[in-house]
This record gives sequence, structure tokens and C-alpha cells, in this order.
Amino acid sequence: MKNFRLLFVLVGLLTLPASIFAQGIIRGKVIDDATGEPMFGVTVVIDGTSNGKATDFDGNFEIKADAGTYKLRVSFISYKTLLIEGVEVQAGEVNALGTIRLPEDVETLDEVVVTAEILKDTEEALLTVKRKSANLLDGISSANFSLVGDGDAAAAVKRVPGVSIEGGKYVYVRGLGDRYTKSTLNGVDIPGLDPDRNSIQMDMFPTSLINNIMVVKSFTADLPADFTGGVVNISTKDFPEEKVFSVSLSGGYNPSMHFKNDFVTNEGSSTDFLGYDDGKRIIPTDGIDDIPLYGEVIGKPDTERGQLFQEILGDFDPIMAPFRDNSFMDFGAGLAFGNQINKGANTWGYNLTLNYDNETEYLKDIEYSAYRKNSDSTVYDLSQQEYRSGDLGKKIVNLSGLAGIALKRENAKYILNVLHTQNGESRSGLFDLDVSRNGSNFMASQYNIEYTERALTNVMLNGVHYDNSKTWKIEWKLSPTRSTLNDPDVRVARIRNDSGNLTIGSEVGYPERIWRTLDEKIIVGKLDLQKELQLFSRDAKILFGGIYTDKQRDFNIESFQIVPFQVDINEDDPNIIFQPENLWPSDGNGFTGTRYEPTFIPRNANKYDASITNIGAYISSELQPAELLKAIVGVRMEKYTQQYTGINQQGTIELDNEKVIDDLDIFPTVNLIYSLKENHNLRVSYAKTIARPSFKEASYAQIYDPITNRVFLGGLSEITSTSNGETTVYWDGNLTATNIDNIDLRWEMFQAKGQTISISGFAKFFDRPIEIVRVATADNNFQPRNVGDGQVLGIELELRKNFEFISPVLDRFSFNGNFTFVKSQIKMDKTEFDARVQSKRDGETIDETRDMAGQAPYLINAGLSYKSPSGLDAGLFFNVQGRTLHYVGTAEQPDVYAVPFQSLNFNANKRLGVQERLSVGIKVENILNDKKEIVAESYNTNDEIFESYSPGTAFSVRLGYKL
Repeated sequence: MKNFRLLFVLVGLLTLPASIFAQGIIRGKVIDDATGEPMFGVTVVIDGTSNGKATDFDGNFEIKADAGTYKLRVSFISYKTLLIEGVEVQAGEVNALGTIRLPEDVETLDEVVVTAEILKDTEEALLTVKRKSANLLDGISSANFSLVGDGDAAAAVKRVPGVSIEGGKYVYVRGLGDRYTKSTLNGVDIPGLDPDRNSIQMDMFPTSLINNIMVVKSFTADLPADFTGGVVNISTKDFPEEKVFSVSLSGGYNPSMHFKNDFVTNEGSSTDFLGYDDGKRIIPTDGIDDIPLYGEVIGKPDTERGQLFQEILGDFDPIMAPFRDNSFMDFGAGLAFGNQINKGANTWGYNLTLNYDNETEYLKDIEYSAYRKNSDSTVYDLSQQEYRSGDLGKKIVNLSGLAGIALKRENAKYILNVLHTQNGESRSGLFDLDVSRNGSNFMASQYNIEYTERALTNVMLNGVHYDNSKTWKIEWKLSPTRSTLNDPDVRVARIRNDSGNLTIGSEVGYPERIWRTLDEKIIVGKLDLQKELQLFSRDAKILFGGIYTDKQRDFNIESFQIVPFQVDINEDDPNIIFQPENLWPSDGNGFTGTRYEPTFIPRNANKYDASITNIGAYISSELQPAELLKAIVGVRMEKYTQQYTGINQQGTIELDNEKVIDDLDIFPTVNLIYSLKENHNLRVSYAKTIARPSFKEASYAQIYDPITNRVFLGGLSEITSTSNGETTVYWDGNLTATNIDNIDLRWEMFQAKGQTISISGFAKFFDRPIEIVRVATADNNFQPRNVGDGQVLGIELELRKNFEFISPVLDRFSFNGNFTFVKSQIKMDKTEFDARVQSKRDGETIDETRDMAGQAPYLINAGLSYKSPSGLDAGLFFNVQGRTLHYVGTAEQPDVYAVPFQSLNFNANKRLGVQERLSVGIKVENILNDKKEIVAESYNTNDEIFESYSPGTAFSVRLGYKL
């Protein structure tokens, strides 16, 4: 009997998995077709059976069924009943239907028969959200990433109307500079990795991590107030619709960059391929508080201080020059897996994504220069101050990973995401330098070795709670982030060549070794409450909440001037400087030889600690005062304090946790949406927003770029010039926030199959905007300053249309275009206007207004796409932005403009196999082989190259497989 029972149990255990795996799963999401919002409690059943589920508070449902083909019945009181035919279930597989839009039908309660296939395009779902959003909204979903072939967020987001990418990394919305764009991750602010920027590097987020990217262009009170162009939010994945386990491999080839035997590079460290330095580039004074100076040990090499000086000097890496070697192609790999599991009343979701990219860039014949106007107003040609040209090699590594777990219960949802991105970039340059300044003219060779290591770690804990009636929603977020940036051992050397006479001296610039470190921590706590109610006998919402943000930044630059005193430079090779026989003391008595002189002794003006606290609170209402009119009215308060600890460059001013900004601001907002027809909207909005200076801008720091020889000056530094006993104040060091008034108007029409047409107009008025201005007293110095009041007037057009209207056979082809045209204007303040008048050329008229810096006059994004049921997606995409003021000129320093770069790219993806598990993609970038140029502009003369390089035409292939 015992054996019989055991056999029965074993048979049961063996047959149980078979019965489980004979089943499959149907998943989907139901939204209100009129509002775009998830619908709770909708009944979804297999027609003719009792097998079904009601949707949860996110509108999601899951039904388990045996293998076969079914008809689903989707019903809810006062809505049309949908009968979805041809829903196929395969054993052990998930059929993800995507988004189901349920239309209201109070009178007839008709049944509508549809097919499952039309529900799988998440772009249509995104357009539904866009149509009913309280904000002026644009975006791109994960469904479009594969079509366009974009591998990271920076490449993907530029497909959004009015969006462009500067430098391949930074988002501009409506042509406005990155200071007017807010970047968030899952709705939470995270710090940027680059102290030169106010926004984050979008290229660090691979599209495999992303659910969608939304760009909000109009302000509502629940959003942070420090944006003007738009808020770009990257939403990462939480509950995968189906089980995913995929791997991908990619490779890229650029004929002008890869497999070149003259590529410029340096040795690097053993872990550079992982995006971080292994310690090889550590500063030789690490752990030494009292660093010995050459001046105190001169002639005393045998003393304790002299020996310590020698030890530090000997710990410098002796290599000062890069070398030429073979370059490799780009390559990358990705791994992703995730699923959701139902356990009774609970649903668990998990995902893990890893991505690795290794890129090589070789910019041959790159040019950097500095020009100024001639002191003689009858001379129109710009005078060249310095010109460098040569070859720049880059090795760039991006390593990123996202791990997430989510739990959904009957009335609550919890999400925990951990994101880490690691970026390492090695740069090596060999340049010829031509200097013509202050009566001197000479040639020199320039050698550069640089490495930048960036890292960002973000943890986001998110909770959403509903009451039993689902009329109250409470959402909270807690998100700590740490970002670091290290430039360890930046090396630059220049050797002057006077007809074969090689020298190193102060005029050409002594060699330098620079260590830069940035450590930024941020913690954000956010609470939002929403109450659904009835006002004017119609559905309405009240929203209120608050946010607390605390940021801390520690920044430091330690640099050493390397002086080869009486060292014989007998060949054009800076490695000679650190040869053992040339180190101090090379003559035995301590008076000659290569030595170091710290530039941060005794006090370092390039070291600062800064903090920001921002406490925000808001209240907003979404109501419908008339049948076709929706109003979103709200107000936001922000108490913003920015503090600074550091000294100025002259050592005459010292701030100790001083408040450099201490503002309490109120931001009202009104958004009106009038439904002209069911699929037509007319939107009008007004809002007040703000743009604040970054940590780096509100500082005394001087940050030197050894490759271009350009220097950034913090905006707290006063700039004056004295001539003939008179002092001119070009900048008083009082950097303040910019207040902006925003007006938006949009007409939009939505059609079937994701087609849409919209026309937008916008006006923005700036109170003393911050711009990067050239410093009158130095050719290569640049500083953020408040300038005169400005305004921006613009028009945006968007068209998404397939060609079915021409012929049914063309329904697989579609056009996606968006065009932005802008007129910007700054009314110059007296200081800038007078400086331009004094340096004007004969016959030149100086207007009181000029272009706004960073504002492109036009943006064009256009694409022609092909999408077939056989799994082939292809597209040709074009992007360009107009000539844009890059740096504002002053006095004899001319304006600098970015020249339009015409980017034409092709992408094709093919899914193969019965279940389309294998995918193959190809991509061609910069088909037109256009150059990227920035030029100096002046009256009645040709533009002069300020910066120029050719990125070449790149080809890449991607292979992916889903297990």
C-alpha cells in the first residue's frame, strides 16, 4: 500500500508540470479611449467561458488558458463591448496584446469586433496618452526604438518633435540650450556627470533599459519649475509584458576611423576596457598633506624635504606623449531578462539588463583656433591669435546595468530599481600649433593625453497606493544618487620650434599634469496625492504634494606645472622631460633639472564645496467646466538655496557656506484643452518657470581644457579692465536665476494607425538669461553671465502619415516629420552694447538686439519608414538644426556660431524564424559625410574656423536573439 501511494504521488508530480506547461498566458492593458487613462475593474473573459479576469488599477489583466485560438470579450458598464478575435495561445508562451482602448457608448452599448493584431502597436497607445495629457506632450516608445535603430536615449529622443542632441549627448528642446531642459529618470532628478553641463548625458542610457521617453513642453504645478524648453523623462521597465531572455551583439565600422595604422593613442591602464582606471593614474601626492615646493628645497637634495620632493617627482608617469598604433572597430554586447509572475493576489515583476559598448573615434585634421577683431576698425579680417590642427584619438567605454523588482498587490504597487552606469573615455592628441599674439609668432608641437572616468549609481524606491474605491491615489518616491567624475593625470606638453631650435618655456606654456575630481550626491523625496471627485457634474481631480531635494558637490583641481630647467630638448619628444638623467637635481647640486611646481599652493581657488536644497509644494486641479473644455490650474512654490565654500582666484574673497542664491518663488500655471472634435484638440497654456545657474557656473573655479587651450571662468568672478586710468566692469560677479514666462498654443488631430498632425506656437520671455560669454580680456576665456532680457517666438509642425491614402499597397510606408522654426532675440544691456559699439568696424551698424545664445533658428527631423508583417522594418531619417550662436562675443572677441550639420541615417531590422526570435539590424550614419563646424563671425569678412572635424560615415550591424 505504501509503494502504491508513493507511485501515485510520483505520477502526480510528473503529470502536474505537463498540465501547467500545456497552458499559455494572455496579457494586456485596457485604457479609456476618451481619456487615455488605465481602467480598473474591466471584465476580460474568453468568450463562451467563465475563464477571465478583471483589470487591476493599472488596467492590466492576465488570463491563463490551454493552447488554442480564442475570442476575448472586454466589457464594462456604459462602454462598448469589444470582441477580440484570433487571440492565439501557445503552451508555455505569453501573448502580449498590448493596449486595448475601450470606447464609451452610453446609448447603444454596441459590440465591436476587432482583431488582436491592431492592438500591439504601443506607438498608438502613446498617441492616446498624448491626446488626453494635461501637458503639452511628445514622446517615443520602446516599440519605435527597433524601427529607428537607436541604441541609446540620446539617439532616440531626437526623433521627438522639437528635440535635438548637441554633442551626441545633451538634449535641446525647441532649440533652447541644455540649461533650459530638465532631465529626469522615472520622474526623479538625478545629477549630471559633466560639470560643464546642466543636463545629464543621455547617451549613457541604452534603449534596452527604457520603456519610453516622454518630453513635456508645458508646465503643470506637479512638475519641477526649473525648465523652459521641456522636461525629458526616461521611464525604465518594471513589469515585462512577456518573459524575456535576450542577448545581442553589435559591431560598427567607420572607414575614416577604424583599422587605421596611424591612430593616436596612449598606454592606459589594465581596466580601461571596463570604463575605469585601475590606479595607474593616481596623483603622486596622494596622502601627503604638506607637499614640498621646489623653492624651499632648491640646492638641498639630501634633506628630508628634498628627498620627498624627489620621490614625488619620480612617481609621475614619465610618458608625456601619445603614440600611433592600429585602431579597432566599435563593438558591443547586451543581455536582458525579465518576467512577471502571478502568486495569488500578488504579481511580481523582475528585470535585469546589462549593456557594454566599446567605441573608437579617430578625428583626423581636427582644427581649433582663436580669432579676434583687429584694433584698427578699418581692418575687417579677423586676426588669428592661435591655430592648432592635428589628430585626436578617442577610446570610449560605456558599461551599464539595471536591476529591478516590482510587486503589485490589490491596492498597491512597489518598485525598486538600481541603476549603474560606468563611462571611461581616453583621449590622445598630436597637434601642430601656430601662435600669433602680442607681437610674437612661433610654431610648436602639442601633445595631449587625457582620461575621464564617470560613474553614476541611482536607487529608486517607488510606492503607489489606492483606497478601495480607487478615488484616492498616493504615490511616493525616494531616490538617492551618487555621481563621480575623475580626470586623473591629464597631461599636456608643447615644444617650440624656431627653425630647428627646440625649447620649452613660459611663452609656449610649460607642461602640465592635472587631476580633477567631482563627487556629487543627491537625495530626492517626493510625495504626490490625487483625489478623484465630481465638479460641475463631471469627473475632476485634485492633485497636491511636495518634494525635497538635497545636492552636495565636492570639486577639486590639483595641477602641477612641470619645469624642465636647463634641460636640453634635443628632439621633438616631451618624454625627454622625465628621463631619469634629466630629473632634479640633474647637476648634483639641486639647481637644474626637471621639477614640479604645484599651482594650488598655498590655497586652491579651484577647490570648492557646494550644496543645493530645494523644497517644493504644489496644488493643482484638473476639471471640466464645460462639456468640451478641460482646465488644469495650479500653483507651485519652491524654496531654493544654493551655498558655496571656496575662495576667488586672487585669494581676496573667501566664502564659507555662503548663500549665493536664496530664493522663494511662486509659479502659477494654467492649461486649457478644448476638444474641437473627438480626435481634435486645441490647447492653450501659460506658466512661469525658472532657470538657475549650475554648481560650476555659480563658482570661482577656472577649468582649463588642455586640448583646445580654452578656460571656463566661474560666474562669481568679477571681470574688469583698466586703461588710461579708467576701469571698465565687464561683469560684476553677481550671477542670478532667470525667470521665464511661457505661452503655448497647439492644435492637434489624431487619426487611425498612429497618424497625427499638429501645429504649435510658443512664446517665451526671459528676464536676464544666463549665457556663455567670451571674456574681453583673454582670447580663450569663457564665462556664464546674465545678459539683457530676451524672447523666443516659435512655430512647431508635426506630421505622422502613412501612404495608404495614395494606394492600399503603400500602407506599409509612412512619413514622420517635425519642423520647428524660431525667432530669438536678446536686448543687450548697456555694457555689452557699448563694448560692441567700441569695437565695430567702419560701416557697421550695431543693433540693440542680437540672437539668443544656444537657440537654433530652425530644427528639422524627417523620416521615411517601411514596416511589414514579415518582420522587416526600415527607415531613412534626416536631422538638422540651423546656424546657432554658440558663444557670445564681447569687445574685440567675435561671436561664435555653430554651422548646420546635416545628419542623414539609414536603419533596417529584420526578425527571423517562426517565432521571430532572431533579429538582424544594419545602420548607416552620416550618409552625407557632413562636417561639424563652429566658426567665428564678424562684419564684412569671411567666417573663420573656430572648431572643425569630420565624424565620417559609420556602418554598424546588430544581432539579437531571444531565448
